[in-house]
Amino acid sequence: MTYVNGDALVSTEWLADHLKAPDLRIVDASWYLPFMKRDGKKEYAERHIQGAVYFDIDDIADTESSLPHMLPSPEKFAARMRRLGIGDGNRIVVYDGSDNHLSAPRAWWMFRVFGHTDVAVLNGGLKKWLAEGRPVEDLPPLPRERHFTARRNDILVRDADQMRANLAGKREQVVDARSKGRFEGTEPEPRAGLRGGHSPGSRNVPAAALADPTTGLFKEAVDLKVLFQDAGVDMAKPVVTSCGWGVSACALTLALHLIGHRQVSVYDGSWTEWGGRTDLPVER
Repeated sequence: MTYVNGDALVSTEWLADHLKAPDLRIVDASWYLPFMKRDGKKEYAERHIQGAVYFDIDDIADTESSLPHMLPSPEKFAARMRRLGIGDGNRIVVYDGSDNHLSAPRAWWMFRVFGHTDVAVLNGGLKKWLAEGRPVEDLPPLPRERHFTARRNDILVRDADQMRANLAGKREQVVDARSKGRFEGTEPEPRAGLRGGHSPGSRNVPAAALADPTTGLFKEAVDLKVLFQDAGVDMAKPVVTSCGWGVSACALTLALHLIGHRQVSVYDGSWTEWGGRTDLPVER
């Protein structure tokens, strides 16, 4: 079984062959959880794929929100993309430096939310690129500003009110990307002040299970499909993905897109919002 939407991934071989393509823009979206003690921006400054610009998830966000890296306004997103030299008509490839595509899918999803669908994730990320001895540099490019049209597609996003309303109607299945222990409430949350457990009726597909632990590549389509089916996900019904910080949920969204699911949105506030509010129900 092949990916239905295989163009959402590109290989390191493909990227190496197209590095100099005039319409290509390469984006380093590396971001890490606090306990990982890594700094994506600092690592970008030390080395990145030739020509890559840095996509700062914490800055390209609604910085007035009390929740971390929530979606920015279309105007802010467009302004940041212009500054990075990303514009209409560009083919975009996003990567990160994690072992299992932690944050690149978040940037992939954000581009799609704001209307830019010609975007793919580098399969295997920077880790595979480096292992193959491919070129990196430590100086950022000097991009020329380009026009970027941003129109927010609300079909791809859910908020807390919509999630609470869905508890009664259950039109959409909620799939949580956190680890099994965090989902069940047997492990502590890395963010202080959050309750343990999950929203009632949600399913659990840990984002860490999506990639092959040896190669770092996304698993084959048939294996991804089995992961979701074993978790009780009906592939014929709409899905909302969630996680702890609104980042790894996007890896589930990308995986579902790869295997052909057509109705997937992301709960942007995720468990940081749901688990931090006492007026929203929790199961353990």
